[in-house]
Amino acid sequence: MPGFGAFLRNLANYDAPIGTKVRLVLRNNATKWRRRSPCCGHPGEPGC
Repeated sequence: MPGFGAFLRNLANYDAPIGTKVRLVLRNNATKWRRRSPCCGHPGEPGC
């Protein structure tokens, strides 16, 4: 399971405005929570 460093690198390297990044982090983490899964199904996006 990737650590916090991988999360920050993914967030920094994803080419999108900060508002989009925050929205994706929230959406992808909500998806992981609902599915009770370590992955949201959108590899490479912030929060996944």
